Amino acid sequence: MMPGQLADRAVLAISGVEAKAFLQGLVTNDISKLAPGAPLYAALLTPQGKILFDFLLSENDGTIFLDCAAGSAQSLLKRLTLYRLRAKVEIATRHDLGVCWGEAGAPDPRLPEFGLRRIGAVTHTDCSAEYLAHRLSLGVPEGVDFGSDKMFALDAGLEELHGVSFGKGCYIGQELTARMKHRGTARKRLLPIYALGGSALPGAGTEVRSGNLALGELVSIYGAHGFALIRLDRWSEVGDQAVHAAESEISISKPAWLASATAT
Repeated sequence: MMPGQLADRAVLAISGVEAKAFLQGLVTNDISKLAPGAPLYAALLTPQGKILFDFLLSENDGTIFLDCAAGSAQSLLKRLTLYRLRAKVEIATRHDLGVCWGEAGAPDPRLPEFGLRRIGAVTHTDCSAEYLAHRLSLGVPEGVDFGSDKMFALDAGLEELHGVSFGKGCYIGQELTARMKHRGTARKRLLPIYALGGSALPGAGTEVRSGNLALGELVSIYGAHGFALIRLDRWSEVGDQAVHAAESEISISKPAWLASATAT
């Protein structure tokens, strides 16, 4: 992998004596486990348990940094500011900082195979394309693949990617997320797909089918690669039959990190 900075990521900073308590009541992971050199992956959900934003959190010198998608950074800042109320915290965008990948830092908390990641001074060495290729090779979705207020945390694989704590107290969307976990009602998963022959996939929203059986729909597209939200119970019935999205024959896979976590 080529080390550098991810130009499509932004950094928010949260500081103040109540910073951890503030985040603990909002996000999916257990902020009490956040420490220097021990980052966390988490999300901010709607009250109905759907993902609004996902991000990586790190701590340094009493400040918590949120590594988030640049395209949603201002919306995330506004949402956090809305929830701040009287909490003794300061929330700001850090334009002087960027997300560095591949050369130094702490292991990505989602998967060790993701490599090292850290917050550092802004540079002009963009490795976003290399990072995306690596992410697709691992079959790991993130914010842009979830949309906003469209996908449940468990359907998106956040539990398997170590982004959800079921042992912490309440947070926004916790009740429905816990109910889905304990009742086993999360029947869908966001899975990597590939167009056989390497042709470009059709657009997001295209139905995925095997014969007359509807399996799900395409969610995000990267040329011949992408992610689709798939009904696992129906996919298990397909066997060796062909799977299509419109006229494209596709392959659906369950990546190693998900297969090992969901093995029974």
